[in-house]
Amino acid sequence: MLVNIDTGKIIGLGEKRTKEALTEYLKHWGEEVLSQIEEVSIDLWIGYKNVAEKLMPQAQIVGDRFPVMKQVNNELDEAIKEVKREAAKIKNKKNKENILAGIAKSKYALLKNEGDLVEKERKKLEEVYKVSPKLGEMHKLKEEFREVFEKNTEGNEGLFALSDWLKKAMAYFPKSCQTMRRWIDEITAYFDNRTTQGTVEGINNKLKVIKRRGYGFRNFKNFSLRCLLNWHFASLFYMVSSEEPTSIV
Repeated sequence: MLVNIDTGKIIGLGEKRTKEALTEYLKHWGEEVLSQIEEVSIDLWIGYKNVAEKLMPQAQIVGDRFPVMKQVNNELDEAIKEVKREAAKIKNKKNKENILAGIAKSKYALLKNEGDLVEKERKKLEEVYKVSPKLGEMHKLKEEFREVFEKNTEGNEGLFALSDWLKKAMAYFPKSCQTMRRWIDEITAYFDNRTTQGTVEGINNKLKVIKRRGYGFRNFKNFSLRCLLNWHFASLFYMVSSEEPTSIV
């Protein structure tokens, strides 16, 4: 799916998620249009990066940080399960029950943004910190990761903050840190214009509704035309809008 970041509208849908299909699709736009693209926001798939670098070398590539945030949450969730398993092996009954009671039903208190917690969840979070220093530290790092992107407004400032986080987090979030290091240039490019793929999530939800209303749309061409019609009434028979976007996602 291709979206004009400036307008928040779909400008193209592809049937296959391959480098070859995307390259062929974008080539139809022509060099005149592609050379005007200033920014490309992608999820963290190397295929998108390769195509953008090849066809739009002048464009800044921005990697979406939300897949990494999801990975951080997944690693924290796995740690909760691991702490429970380890606690169940403790021979001292009192200690075992104390830890298990402290981390029982703690998933949402640990994974939700701390600022969104209700009083009951805050109390549960306090219990977790008391019985499991590991989960407490991971929760603190999870919150710090989110704050890096919300508080830092300049590229170098964001890069330094992220580098500091990686040093502290490697022992707790190895998979997330490895992903960050592979995509550090693209992810820190976010700080230049603060571009995200938030618009895409809303569009995906609309596409699901359109697909459901069309009982699945077995014909992809009909589905893509119907989707484009939803955003471009004048573009019913065109796979690409007449707009020339300066940035895409």
